Amino acid sequence: MLKQQLQQKLQQKLSPAQIQVIKMLEVPTLELEERIRQELEENPALEEGAETDNETENDEDFNSEDGGNNDDIDLDDYMADDDIPDYKLKANNTSKDDKFEEIPFSVGMTFHEFLIDQVGLLQLNEKDRLLTEYVIGNIDDEGYLRRTPEAMVDDIVFQAGVQTTDEEMYRIIGLVRQFDPAGVGAANLQQCLLLQLERKDQTPSSLLAIRLIKEYFEEFSKKHFDKIQRGLDMDDIMLKKVMNEIIHLNPKPGNAWSGNILEKSMTTIVPDFILENDEGQLSVSLNNSNIPELRVSNTYNEMFQDYAGSKENRSREMKDAVMFVKQKIDSARWFIDAIKQRQQTLLTTMMAIVNFQRDFFIEGDDTYFKPMILKDIADITGYDISTISRVSNSKYIQTEFGIFPVKYFFSESMTNDSGEEVSTREIKKILLDCIDNENKQKPLNDDALADVLKTKGYIIARRTVAKYREQLNIPVARMRKEI
Repeated sequence: MLKQQLQQKLQQKLSPAQIQVIKMLEVPTLELEERIRQELEENPALEEGAETDNETENDEDFNSEDGGNNDDIDLDDYMADDDIPDYKLKANNTSKDDKFEEIPFSVGMTFHEFLIDQVGLLQLNEKDRLLTEYVIGNIDDEGYLRRTPEAMVDDIVFQAGVQTTDEEMYRIIGLVRQFDPAGVGAANLQQCLLLQLERKDQTPSSLLAIRLIKEYFEEFSKKHFDKIQRGLDMDDIMLKKVMNEIIHLNPKPGNAWSGNILEKSMTTIVPDFILENDEGQLSVSLNNSNIPELRVSNTYNEMFQDYAGSKENRSREMKDAVMFVKQKIDSARWFIDAIKQRQQTLLTTMMAIVNFQRDFFIEGDDTYFKPMILKDIADITGYDISTISRVSNSKYIQTEFGIFPVKYFFSESMTNDSGEEVSTREIKKILLDCIDNENKQKPLNDDALADVLKTKGYIIARRTVAKYREQLNIPVARMRKEI
């Protein structure tokens, strides 16, 4: 049964200007620079330069009720309710059809190109060459061939129309494993280490290293050195020589290729904030060195006054012209206001964080960290927790002790034996110091670490120690053992 009914309800709705500000808060400095360049290109009413007093007066005229100095002008005559500008319906002014092309960065020969280049040094028939290039195409950036020959035999029939057999594919893989760098094409770490050891000069220690990896790889990975010594009849001196052979191998041969290193090193951190310490006086500034001042174009302001003030020729074309100019000026004004609000919000939030963690920024030691959560800074600044989260995300601050992500300064709290609240980061720092200073021949297990922390006034359960150790990417005691 169908029926009609009226219902009233209150609903919060974000305006386009609010959406603009929210998006601005999230982006780091580099992205903001790109966003400003993009807006300058797309909106002719926006231009670089500081606002003048004359422009401020124009803005007041533009925002007044009558839309200008002429009492006969009513912008509602030009813009009916059904003529909602398209820009008001979007969160940003970009089109899905816009192309975003990045300038290519030349990094020389890549790892896979280096492998393909070696194929040309071999005298192969057409089929073997195709199979070899196909195998190389399945090698990952670390240098491993993680696909089975059987799977590749099935796939190459469909992808390249080449019929082959498992035996033929095994032969081609064996060929690729002779390429440089040593260890390339291995299916797993054990095989990768063996391929490298087999290319080394055959000395007593290298031969024993090959046996160790072949027969005692599991014991090696778990650092059960006593079992290895008994099984291979080695004394401590020979064990050290054998381990020295192995630790100088490369577990990821593809990563050693200079092209890969260069590609990965291209990511640069640009700090959003700069902290200066003038004899204990801390000041925070925004890193705005490449961010231009913005203003609404005088030409467009004057154009709007001329169009809106014209009593003659109020045709459809005139309405369209007034609407277009007003859209662009509105968009420029919203964008400028969003940038200003972003800067103010970022500075207020970062100053609150610096004041809260003042001891750390003075001393530069993690043990001076205070427990701090998003709500603490929200209460100080008066902003919403979600705003603090957006400001903290993907932002960095430059200090005299290095560059830190803003999120680094937030941590939970625990209570020590004196009843004081301490930051979990402080506890992690002490835990790290304990592990750095332990006897590596007899590393401390989690129970022993909990006992050490207890003597320092931090009463923590063994499972909590294990959790902090894992968060610090520190392996268990057995894996930290050295000979």
